[in-house]
Amino acid sequence: MSRIGKKPVTVPKGVTVTVNGQEVTAKGPKGELSVSLVDEVVPTHEDGAVKVTMREDTRRSRMMWGLSRTLVSNIVKGVSDGWSVDLEITGVGYRAAVQGKVLNLQLGYSHDVQFPIPDGISIKTDRPTAITVSGIDVQQVGEVAAKIRGWRPPEPYKGKGVRYAKEQIFRKEGKKK
Repeated sequence: MSRIGKKPVTVPKGVTVTVNGQEVTAKGPKGELSVSLVDEVVPTHEDGAVKVTMREDTRRSRMMWGLSRTLVSNIVKGVSDGWSVDLEITGVGYRAAVQGKVLNLQLGYSHDVQFPIPDGISIKTDRPTAITVSGIDVQQVGEVAAKIRGWRPPEPYKGKGVRYAKEQIFRKEGKKK
């Protein structure tokens, strides 16, 4: 039995959830999102919560049960609170700045990296070495953060590069004479 799939997704105040067949739509103060679930599960909306159950007990439906519940939970949290990922930049001369709809990154290359900010995503730079990526779609927020980190992943010797705020970099010892 899926421990995640058994839990109902509570719907907070200010958020309306509609279930139309396999399509679950959530509308809240931050926006509107919808997810289409697989045929092996059945979503129902009752008593201020969305519950996902299996249609029949097969291996695939057990796999999709917890996933479907998590997808519904992600859209409900996205339209009510939103999602955000914090990135930190470490390195001499490495910095970031938002200029209109473009994130300008100086990461030690011979040129600046111009990263266009996609629709539905907002990027803030509180300090030149801190980036906050936020939005309502958790998949899109994570993908944008991974793309920014991909320009200069942290290296193990000096720890220079772009890393997630909570990421632990395992450092290596350099050469010895």
